[in-house]
Formats: sequence, structure tokens, C-alpha cells
Amino acid sequence: MQTTSLTDSVAASAQAQTARTNAAVQKLQAVGGDKTEIRQAAEEFEGIFISQMLGHMFKGMESNPMFGGGQAENIYRDLLVDEYGKQMAGTGGIGLADNIERQLIALQEVR
Repeated sequence: MQTTSLTDSVAASAQAQTARTNAAVQKLQAVGGDKTEIRQAAEEFEGIFISQMLGHMFKGMESNPMFGGGQAENIYRDLLVDEYGKQMAGTGGIGLADNIERQLIALQEVR
């Protein structure tokens, strides 16, 4: 019974991450000429990218049975990883947002 609920929560988490990624891609494609919108969309996309990388890193970590564990920790860990990604992207990130912003501005100049 517990394995089924764990599988369901993992599937729901994967669907939520896919939806956020698709929303970020659509936002990048629909960004207007405002430079603040472009920067915001680029940082949002970078945050999702970093969250995905960190999520895979955290999947291999086991929880401490004394202070954690269980279904709730798995759910909240995904939320924590998402926030880590957002914070990292907002404070400079890995440079991906800068490149995305530069490319979006270049694409708009071509139009």
C-alpha cells in the first residue's frame, strides 16, 4: 500500500515539474520587448533547470530516521529543492539566465 502511494507522489511530482518547465518555456517564447520581462523569464527558466539538477542529486540521499523520513519528507524535499533552485537563480545562478537573456534580445532584434 505504501509503495503505491510513493509511486503516485513521485508521478505527481514529475507531472508538476513538467508543467512548470512547459510554463517557463511558453513564457520565454511569449516574452515581449520589455527587458525586465525577458530577465524575469530567463531567471525563472534557470531556476527550474537548477531545481531539476538538484532534484537528481537529492534523490540519492537517504533521510535520517531519527529526525525524518516518510511520505511527507519526500513531498517537502521536492518543494525545498524548487526553492533552492529559485534562490540560486535569483542570486546569480550558474550563468544560464544571462545567456538566455542575451539570446532572447538578439532574437527580438532580428524580427
